[in-house]
Amino acid sequence: MDVAFSHNNNCLVLTIHSVVVAGWTGRNMDAVQHHIDELAALGIAPPSKVPLYYRVASSLLTQANTIDVVGRSTSGEVEPLLVRANGRTYFGLASDHTDRDLERHSVAASKQACAKPIATELWDFDEIKGHLDDITLRCVIEEDGREILYQEGNLANIRPLAELCDGAGFTDGTAMLCGTFAAIGGVRPASQYRMEAFDPTNGKAIALTYGVVALPVIS
Repeated sequence: MDVAFSHNNNCLVLTIHSVVVAGWTGRNMDAVQHHIDELAALGIAPPSKVPLYYRVASSLLTQANTIDVVGRSTSGEVEPLLVRANGRTYFGLASDHTDRDLERHSVAASKQACAKPIATELWDFDEIKGHLDDITLRCVIEEDGREILYQEGNLANIRPLAELCDGAGFTDGTAMLCGTFAAIGGVRPASQYRMEAFDPTNGKAIALTYGVVALPVIS
């Protein structure tokens, strides 16, 4: 599928035919274990190894303002996004929106069950790779009519992105969601997400905002 992005104030159209969701990518194994434990509290089995690379359909990528999900047990996670196209690597922002009920039975299936919102802007990876660890990601959710900080951390807490690329078979036409941080207050659903990647070196930011419409569960 072709996806249009803003890049250096121009429109860049990239062909993406493979999407990888990298899981359990924390650089600090204590933090990884914390995330494993918080998901275990939801009945989700621990991973067989870390990191893991899940494959999902490229058609799940979306830049829509809202996504439809089934039921009220899904949640998003702010993640760095890497896209490889025409011999170049680009950096963006994504949400690994996941069905938590289905995750109890199969993490791989849960990754495929929800759309994956992605931001409309990309940066050149080569221009930021020297200070990647300084880039901060944050996620704010709407909860009980208030905005609540849900996730926050810098890329120093995630395995080096180049290392993740080596493990994922990161070739032209591939997009990869590169992992996340523990949720503040625990993993839970929300109706609205506001995410940001901020680079303190140049003062630039990539924004991603989307809402969630919960469809009824019919049995």
